[in-house]
Amino acid sequence: MPVKDYIVVRIEGEYAYLRDESGECKEDVFIALALLPAGCDVGTRLHYECFEYEII
Repeated sequence: MPVKDYIVVRIEGEYAYLRDESGECKEDVFIALALLPAGCDVGTRLHYECFEYEII
């Protein structure tokens, strides 16, 4: 299971675009805001593990 850290780079409607902080993935990934912790905004750093995101 992948363990990664992301940063929220933009929010469009009900989706957030996340950038992999390690630089392994060149493309931003998008995910529904409903799956992210409350209080996420542009610039928020997230830790992903076991299908869950948490603010770091």
